[in-house]
Amino acid sequence: MPKTFLSIGECMIELSQAGDGHLKKGFAGDSFNTAWYARAFLGNDWRVSYFTALGTDRLSDEMLSFMNGAGIASDHVRRIEGRNPGMYMIHLKDGERSFQYWRDTSAAKLLAEDGDRLRAAIDDAALVYFSGITLAILSPGDRSRLLAEIRRARELGKTVAFDPNLRPRLWENTETMCAAVSDGARVATMIFPSFDDEHSHFGDANPEATAKRYRDLGAELVAVKDGENGIRIMSAGPVTHVPAHPANPVRDTTSAGDSFNGAFLAMHLRGQPCRDAAAFAAKVAARVIEQPGALIGTDHLPQPDAA
Repeated sequence: MPKTFLSIGECMIELSQAGDGHLKKGFAGDSFNTAWYARAFLGNDWRVSYFTALGTDRLSDEMLSFMNGAGIASDHVRRIEGRNPGMYMIHLKDGERSFQYWRDTSAAKLLAEDGDRLRAAIDDAALVYFSGITLAILSPGDRSRLLAEIRRARELGKTVAFDPNLRPRLWENTETMCAAVSDGARVATMIFPSFDDEHSHFGDANPEATAKRYRDLGAELVAVKDGENGIRIMSAGPVTHVPAHPANPVRDTTSAGDSFNGAFLAMHLRGQPCRDAAAFAAKVAARVIEQPGALIGTDHLPQPDAA
């Protein structure tokens, strides 16, 4: 029976530039993007499942169809009457992106409200993935419930992967964000921070300092993403540096980190050493930022045997 890779968070309606003033509709979101790229590189011995909440509207129906069509199981998705998916628009300038959001009535804000459903989904999983954005959209009570269930998962021996994904605009203040993200890190076995964000909000002097801080919180492995400067991996031994893979041209950096996370985790679950997993994931991220939008077709992605 296949093992389950469970990703928890918010999938949104994505509006991206399609030229001539037109917009292209898609579906994406940090934790869903990671699930998408993990699915692209995991074999049939792994099932990828997404845990979220959606409305009962037409766009929610379309999103579920999209998930299922991509081979991502949606059996743990809760439907909530009167709620809708969140939506965001990507604005690009010289390949760098900024976002505009509409998510006040997002059903995903209530994803951890049903504790029994949450526990059942986690109990079915061998690996659980979540992010700082997952934590940010929840009420304090639901956030505590989610972290308690994930802590239980780690205690049961499951792999827990976490991307801090620091987004201050989603939090009431920086102090609350940093405290909640640190709580998330304490229940994780693997952490995938981005150095620019960690430097800005935690004051880390260098990627090694970021890695050490998260290791001190209990992580078994920390892979710090540092853009064109590559990746620093800290586990039981000395820090390992993996170079970034060049992208030509850089068209859209949306999902660069998410695709790295998904590819790294897939290669790790396939038994690849950390350095090899990171080198392949860096190549995937480079291919992703050469294309517009968060999710790109498999025809643009490298294959593991070519990493």
